[in-house]
Amino acid sequence: MSERLSSRTRWLALVILCVGDLMIVVDTTVVNVALPTIRDSLHFSPTSLAWVVNAYMLTFAGFLLLAGRFGDLFGHRRLFLGGTAAFTIASLICGLSDSQGMLLAARAVQGLGGAVVSALAFSLIVVLFTEPGERAKAMGVFGFVMSGGGSIGVLAGGVLTDLVGWHWIFLVNLPIGLAVTISGLRLLPHLETGAARQSLDAWGALAITSAMVLATYAIVNGNSAGWLSLQTVGLLALAIAVGAAFVARESRIEAPLVPLGIFRHRNLSAANIVGILWAAAMFAVFFLSALYLQLVLHYSPLQVGLAFLPGNLIMMAFSLGLSARLVMRYGFRAPLAFGLGVAALSLLWFARAPVHGRFLVDVLPAMVLIGIGGGLAFNPVLMASMSDVEPQNSGLASGITNTAFMMGGALGLAILASAAAARTNHLTATGHSVAAALTGGYHLAFLIGAGLAIAAAAVGVALIRTRELPATHGAETPEGATGLEPGQGRVEVTLEVG
Repeated sequence: MSERLSSRTRWLALVILCVGDLMIVVDTTVVNVALPTIRDSLHFSPTSLAWVVNAYMLTFAGFLLLAGRFGDLFGHRRLFLGGTAAFTIASLICGLSDSQGMLLAARAVQGLGGAVVSALAFSLIVVLFTEPGERAKAMGVFGFVMSGGGSIGVLAGGVLTDLVGWHWIFLVNLPIGLAVTISGLRLLPHLETGAARQSLDAWGALAITSAMVLATYAIVNGNSAGWLSLQTVGLLALAIAVGAAFVARESRIEAPLVPLGIFRHRNLSAANIVGILWAAAMFAVFFLSALYLQLVLHYSPLQVGLAFLPGNLIMMAFSLGLSARLVMRYGFRAPLAFGLGVAALSLLWFARAPVHGRFLVDVLPAMVLIGIGGGLAFNPVLMASMSDVEPQNSGLASGITNTAFMMGGALGLAILASAAAARTNHLTATGHSVAAALTGGYHLAFLIGAGLAIAAAAVGVALIRTRELPATHGAETPEGATGLEPGQGRVEVTLEVG
């Protein structure tokens, strides 16, 4: 294949991968806005309504790591397209649902398809773009899509629910999913990463998936069941036990599903610690600030989406251009630390927002700060996590990274929501108004989130290995300077048509 065709293939593939992943990112937020309408339409109780979100989260978090590893073993392209098709079909069933059971079952399949698409889109980008300059640009585009997807979801959820009904928040995925699947069949390259074909470790696959599902279930229901309840403690203990059995098994068998040596990659392990802490802090911004806007300032769903828009536009712009250039010039640590520091300032700004807050004074500056901080930090943490991983393990590493963000966000949200609720209950009991009590609870959660962002920055500076990267495409690169293991740049690429 000529270099021109190879380059064209890579960038066309990037577009397809980003559009597919955008569909998944949008779906994680678009549903939240429509939950009250879904509740009334299908007669959910307050407790059962949570399963519209939890059914998706359980399968999404539970299968992320497994999906990435399956991509390494059985083909990234095949699994990505299969995941896209499954997500699209499940979206159609969600949109046609006229009962609670039908919707919840389809949401679970959506989560499974979303896990496959999320894990393999990231790993395919890493394997396709091995030259440092091109990888930084590709990661910038990927970060642009990821950072903008959440805001698009909130805005689209409000518009579609208000104008045409909640079913369309799912049906809108159909043309996107079909376009990604059809164009992917024609344009996505088939990649040979060098991963050895091996018999499937079925018991290992069952164990790691069970551990992830049990842990996710315990976390997402921790607030309602109680963190010290028998259910929560028992499920977390069982998840740890199953996970320990999985590790013991993988250390003994000849062809493990998850080679434990992958965790010896320093940047992968450190970046995932950063990802867990950062995801917990970011959830404080996007979920608790939305509650502050709705419950304290009485914004409508559409107004909430518009309030988030400036910050997300800034985040998208910084992810697309500036962040990649900063990584190429200064390495991973400096942009990551600065970005997370600015994100912490955003949380501190929200932590002083009053009951009668004003958008221009109390909301917009915090949104601008989180846009700058998130836009600068997203690219280096993703690049660092994959910088020293071999291509044959790229899917597994991608699954680990996505799982770290997902579990960090879910656990962080549960802890921060619990802290906010406890503070709110205390203030209510001491005679504060409902609005003042809610605001006080959110303030505490924002302060904890700021601490998590600062801790993430400290871990990144202390543990992530920074290597000098060439600033221009085609520059001579000394061995080891790319963040790749020897021989990693040799990836066979063929274009399958039809």
